[in-house]
Order: sequence, then C-alpha cells, then structure tokens
Amino acid sequence: MRRTRILAACFAAAVSSAPPVRADEVPLPPTVQPEASIVEIYRDEELFFEGPVWAPASGKLFFTAFGKDNQQILRLERPGTAAVWLDHTQGVNGMFLSREGKILGAQAYGHRVMRYAVGPDGPVEEEVLAENPAWNQPNDVCQSPSGDLYFTDPDFKERKNSAVYHLPAKGVAPRSGAFAPRGGASAPRKIISDMPLPNGVIASNDGRTLYVSDSHLKLWRAYPVRGDGSVGPGRTFFNPDTPDRADPDGMTIDERGNLYLTGRGGVWAVSAAGEAIGFIPMPRFCSNVTFGGPQGRMLFMTCKGAVYSLAMRVRGGDPRYW
Repeated sequence: MRRTRILAACFAAAVSSAPPVRADEVPLPPTVQPEASIVEIYRDEELFFEGPVWAPASGKLFFTAFGKDNQQILRLERPGTAAVWLDHTQGVNGMFLSREGKILGAQAYGHRVMRYAVGPDGPVEEEVLAENPAWNQPNDVCQSPSGDLYFTDPDFKERKNSAVYHLPAKGVAPRSGAFAPRGGASAPRKIISDMPLPNGVIASNDGRTLYVSDSHLKLWRAYPVRGDGSVGPGRTFFNPDTPDRADPDGMTIDERGNLYLTGRGGVWAVSAAGEAIGFIPMPRFCSNVTFGGPQGRMLFMTCKGAVYSLAMRVRGGDPRYW
C-alpha cells in the first residue's frame, strides 16, 4: 500500500475569467481531513478502473474493471486484494447505489441499464431496467432523490448522437428481465441532446439540478430539473481555465452540496454555485469518484491502473452514509 502525499499550495482556485490555473497553485479542498494523504488501495496496471460505489450493507467498495478482453465488477476485500464479484459484465461502466441498496450499472456493450442485488459472492438478482440496441453505449447512471434514474449515452465515434435519458421511478419495474412500464409510465426519454459527449452524471441533494460532464468540450453543465423529471435549458456550471485538458468524467457530491469532478488534471471540488473550493491532484488520470467508508467520510477515486482513497471531513450526499 503506497501513500502519495498531497501538498496544499497557498492560492485560491481561479475561475474561468482569471489567468490559467496551475494545479500546484490550487489548495486542497477544506473538506479534506487535515494532514490527509492519498492512499493507493488497489493496483493493476493492465486494467482501467471506473464506477466506484460503496455498499453500506456489506461495508465494501465495488468498482468496474476494463481489461483487454473482458469487463468485470470487482469488490475490494482489503487494501491490495480484490475479488471478482461479477465477470463478463458486457461493459458495465458507471455505477450508483440505488435507494433500495442495489447497484445500478450503465452497460455500454449490452446497451442496457442494469440493477444488481448485492450478494456475498455476486449478484443474487440481475434486472434489466432499460434496453435499446440503438443506444451508443450507456456510460454513467445516477438516481435522484425522487427515485428517478438518469443515464448518459455518449456518441464517442462521431459526437453527433449523444444524449442523456430520464427513466421515471414508476417506470423502474422489471418483468422477465426487461423494462416493463407500469401505471402508464413510459420508456426512457431523451432529455438532453445539446452536449457532444455527455459522460458523468449526478443529481443535486435536493433533486433540483442535474450535473453532466462533457468529455469533448472539457467542461461541466447544470440543468434545472422540472417537476416531471425532464430538464430545462442547461448552462455551463464549471470550466476552469487550466492548461490541463484531461477529459471530464465521473463525479460525486457531499452532504453540503459540493461537487467532486474528475478531469482537467485531477479532482476539482466545486460549490453548488459553481465556484472551485479546492483541487485534489492525482498521480494518474482519474475516471470517477464516490464517497463511502465508515460514516461515508472516505473519498474513493478510480484511475487508470489504480484505485485510491482519501479521508474527508464531510460525508457523502447520500443520507444512508450519515
């Protein structure tokens, strides 16, 4: 287990109207535990890790792993050791803990949104919540406080047919493994089509805002959520003027409503007002991030070849961790 010391600098994070921001000029977020260090908890240079999710019932971290010929969901048993929890996932990428404690997964190559009941040795139940062979490759998924699901479907090849979809909570009713609307619910509907490459997605703690990262424009957008779960016109939420243009990817949120955004050089901590409150420099490209651990005060970060943790002063935005 290797520790990489994080050094805080002495200048505040600059916004897009200021001169370009150097990573070493941006302090750690005040939400990080004093004297905390990034801890490498798992490494495999042959794999690309994504979709971290903490399952409180099992007290374990789950994350996805992309290899040359296979995709898996791994469960961290202890630092340095992980077990294969699900093999041959057909490209499950971003994951999210559902309101009932199950794991939601965006299945890229199967063109589905999945739900897995957590068992000790693997899923005890697998459900297809939505499926469409015409989708590009579902990439990330989240659930809002209302229970509605949102997922991204980026068009990585041409950047012409990307979209974000909404699946109402009353429509999440699997039957024989397929999406089966109940009570007049409709199939997933396209609600965002003005982003070249939507990637990560998460809802605010009050469910009134949907945040989406764009891996082509290298920025993050925010959309107001309407009463029916659709969204209004979006706006640029965060776009730091940095020389580092690493793709924005997954994100998470804390109990105060601060966002933790992967991309542009590391993990940016940003207030609900879109102002940078700090930056977590990463030793390699960071794909996604989530809260978990005891009382939800640990930040887990998946990267190319490794997974890291960082002790926090705040909990995750999900009240089940409080």
